[in-house]
Amino acid sequence: MLGRLRAGLLGALGVLLVAALWDLYKAFGPEQGVLVGERTLILPRATDLAMPHTWEMVRRLFEPATGLRGAPTALEAVLDASAFTLSIAARGWLVGVVVGIALALLMTRFKIAEAGMLPWIVLSQTVPLIAIAPLVRRWGAQIEFGSFTWENEHSVALIAAYLAFFPVAVGGLRGLKSPARTHVELMHTYGVGWWRTLITLRLPASVPFLLPALRLAAASAVIGSVVAEVSIGLRGGIGRMVVEYAQSAGGDPAKAWAPIFGAVAVGLVAAGAVGLLTLALRPFHLTETIR
Repeated sequence: MLGRLRAGLLGALGVLLVAALWDLYKAFGPEQGVLVGERTLILPRATDLAMPHTWEMVRRLFEPATGLRGAPTALEAVLDASAFTLSIAARGWLVGVVVGIALALLMTRFKIAEAGMLPWIVLSQTVPLIAIAPLVRRWGAQIEFGSFTWENEHSVALIAAYLAFFPVAVGGLRGLKSPARTHVELMHTYGVGWWRTLITLRLPASVPFLLPALRLAAASAVIGSVVAEVSIGLRGGIGRMVVEYAQSAGGDPAKAWAPIFGAVAVGLVAAGAVGLLTLALRPFHLTETIR
C-alpha cells in the first residue's frame, strides 16, 4: 500500500514538474523559439498562440466548448469523446489479445510456425497506419452478413487490434518459452502431454512476460484508435476532436489542448484497467520474479 501511495505521489509530482517547466519556459523563453542555425527549431515559440499557460488550458476546460446556447463545457465534450474512443480501443484490445495469444501458442507448439510467421509479425508493424486506415474502411464497407453492416467504428477497432496483437504475440511467445529446459524435460519424463504442460507450466511462467505486453497492447490500441479516427474521419471520438479543435487554435489556443489531455487520460485509464490484472495474477508474477 505504501509503495502504491508513493508511486502515486511521484506521478503527481512529475505532472506538476512538467507544468512548472512549461510555464517557466513560457515566461522566460524566446518568442521565436530556440533555433539551431537559421531554420532548425528545437524548442517551440514561447508565444500565447503556441504555448498558452497551463492555468489557461485548465480554465478553458470548464468553459463552453462552442458559442452555441446551452453548449456543454469543453470538459464534458472531451469526456464524451474519450469514452467513445475508449470503448473502441477496448474492443480492439480484446481482439488483439485473442489473436496475439493464439499466434503465440501456435508458434510455441510448432517451430516451423515460429520461423515462418515471426518475421512477418514484426514486419507488419512497419506499415504506417495512415496508409492502411482508408483501405480498411473501404474493404470493410463491402462486408455484409445478413443484417450486419460494417461501420467505421469497426474499421477503427480493427486497426486498434492490428497494433495491439503484436506485443501480446511477441511477449506471449517469450513467456511460453521461458520455463527452464529441465522443467520441461521433467514433464516429458512424467509422460505429461503438451497441453497439460502448457496449462501447468508454460502459462504460469508466461505471466511476468504477458502483463507488460498487455499494458503495451492497451496503449497501442488507444494510439491506433486515435490515429484511425483521424485518418478515417470518424466523428465522436477524441481523435477527430483533436483535428476539429486544432482548427480553432488561432483564436482560442487553449481549447486545442483539451482533446490532447483527453487522449492522455484515455491511455492512462486503459493502462490502469489492464494493470488490475496484476492483482489477480500476482501469485504467478511473484513466484516467477523470485525464481
